[in-house]
Amino acid sequence: MKALGRHLVADFFECSGDLNSPDMIMKALEKACTVSGATIISKTGHHFSPYGVTAVVIIAESHLAIHTWPEFKYAAVDVFTCGTTVDSQAAFLSLKDDFGSDRVELQEIHRGILTDEDLLKVTHGPKPMEVDCGV
Repeated sequence: MKALGRHLVADFFECSGDLNSPDMIMKALEKACTVSGATIISKTGHHFSPYGVTAVVIIAESHLAIHTWPEFKYAAVDVFTCGTTVDSQAAFLSLKDDFGSDRVELQEIHRGILTDEDLLKVTHGPKPMEVDCGV
């Protein structure tokens, strides 16, 4: 089967990194983009009072997003990539390392699963990735 995107949804528990630091969170996202080969388009974030950070990096291939709960040493992480040029697993591992997570729950979701009939209708754009959808 073919899919348009790969979405890694991770729960990082028992993090030792400073999850209340917008600077640390953004640097971790930028590093994840670099090691995975993603192309940064824009980035934004918000520091909640007194705790928590939300940060998003828009990449040419989709996005990386994080929301933290420092008081619980927890971060919710999304790595959503389209096409075949970005190593989403490398981005995930980089973030796990930078956040110092001792326990991770990870789901991988294939987005936009296409049939052969769907593919015949496409006249332009990037090629979808090959995935094992278990179907």
